[in-house]
Amino acid sequence: MAEDLKDCRVPCKMSCHELEALCRKKRLHCKQLGVNRANINEYEVEFLCDYKKIKEEEFYLVKWRGFPESDNTWEPKKNLKCAKLVKQFHLDLDQLLKFHKRRCTPKKLEKEVATILFQKAKLRQSLQSWEDHLNQTRNHPGCIFVRNEVDLEGPPKNFTYINNYKVGQGIVLDEMAVGCECKNCLEEPVNGCCPGASLHRMAYSDKGQVRIRAGQPIYECNSQCSCGPDCPNRVVQKGIQFDLCIFKTENGRGWGVRTLQHIKKNTFVMEYVGEIITTDEAERRGHVYDRQGSTYLFDLDYVEDVYTVDAAYQGNISHFVNHSCNPNLQVFNVFIDNIDERLPRIALFSTRAIRAGEELTFDYKMQIDPVDTESTKMDSSFSLAGLPSSPKKRIRVECRCGSDSCRKYLF
Repeated sequence: MAEDLKDCRVPCKMSCHELEALCRKKRLHCKQLGVNRANINEYEVEFLCDYKKIKEEEFYLVKWRGFPESDNTWEPKKNLKCAKLVKQFHLDLDQLLKFHKRRCTPKKLEKEVATILFQKAKLRQSLQSWEDHLNQTRNHPGCIFVRNEVDLEGPPKNFTYINNYKVGQGIVLDEMAVGCECKNCLEEPVNGCCPGASLHRMAYSDKGQVRIRAGQPIYECNSQCSCGPDCPNRVVQKGIQFDLCIFKTENGRGWGVRTLQHIKKNTFVMEYVGEIITTDEAERRGHVYDRQGSTYLFDLDYVEDVYTVDAAYQGNISHFVNHSCNPNLQVFNVFIDNIDERLPRIALFSTRAIRAGEELTFDYKMQIDPVDTESTKMDSSFSLAGLPSSPKKRIRVECRCGSDSCRKYLF
C-alpha cells in the first residue's frame, strides 16, 4: 500500500505562515519552513489592534500570526520589529481622529476607535489575501493590486477570476484552420496576412497601437501562423501589460479600476471576459440581474445578436471597470484562433493618453457607426446591460460618472 502511495500528493489546508507558527507553538524544528533552534522563539506580528501610552512609553496590542485573538498581547514599541505595520496603524489612527475632529493622539483609545482599527487591519489582511490569489491566477504580465481606503467592504463574494472566455453549455468555438505564411507580417505581409484573408487591413502600428477606427474588426495572427511571438500583429493575445489597481470609489460607484502606469493613446489595456451564454439564457439572467441593479451582460452583436458574455460571477479585472459617458477606453472586436464572427473577443483600447493613477472607464451603452467594407456591412454596436434585449423592460439606472457629458441615466 505504501509503495502505491509514494508519489501521492495531498494539498495542505494551512498556509506556510500558519505551519511556521504551529511549529513554533509546538516547539518543532522544520528545515523547509526555516524554523530552527536559533529562531524558534521568534514570532511574527500579523497586525496591530490597539494602542496606549503609559508614562511616556508606547504599547501596542499585537495579533500574532498563526495564533488566535485570545493570545493577543500588549507589547512595548521598543520590542517590536515591524516598522511598516506601526506606520500603517498610525495612518489609520490619524484618519479616524481627523474624522472625529481630534488633533492629538490620546493616551488610551476609545473602544469604538480600537474596534474600527481592528476591523481595518482585518480588512487589509483579507484584501491582501485576495490580491495574492488574483496574482497567482492571472496569466498576464501586468500585476493586480487591491485597495479600499473608503469603507470596510472586503473582497466580493461568489466571484471567480478567469483569464479567458468560459464557454457555456451548448456553445462550440470553431478553431482557426489556417494561419499566415509571413516572415514579416507588418512590412512584408503575404496576401495581406491574417487581416487580408478576411479582406481587412493590418490593425496595428509597429508599436502595437491600434490604427483602425472603432467598428472595424481586428484579425490577429494565430497559433497556426508561421510568424513568431514577437510578431507586431499579436497584441491582445499577449494579455494585460500594465499594473492595475482594483479600488473602492468614494462616490458610491462600488469598486473601480485605475492604472498604476502611464498608458499611451490607442494602446490595448484589457479584455472583457466572462461566461459565453446564448441570448435566451441572457434574457433569463437579465431579469434577475436587473432587480439587483447589476450590469455585467455584454452582447456580442458584431454580426447577429446570438451570444452574450456574462461576467457577473466569472470574469477578469474588467468586471470592476466602471461606466462613464466620457470614457477613456474603447471596445474593438478581435479574432485570433476563433473565426466564428458571432463570438469575437472584446478588447478595450485607450482612446487617449491615460496618466498613472487615473480611473479606467468605458461606455456601457456605446454606439459605433456602421462600417462599410468590401466583404460585408456590419453594425458594430455594443451594450452592457441587465437585459440584453427588450429595452422597454429595463428599469432606469442613474449614472454617477460625473463627466460634463453625462447622460444622467445608464438605461
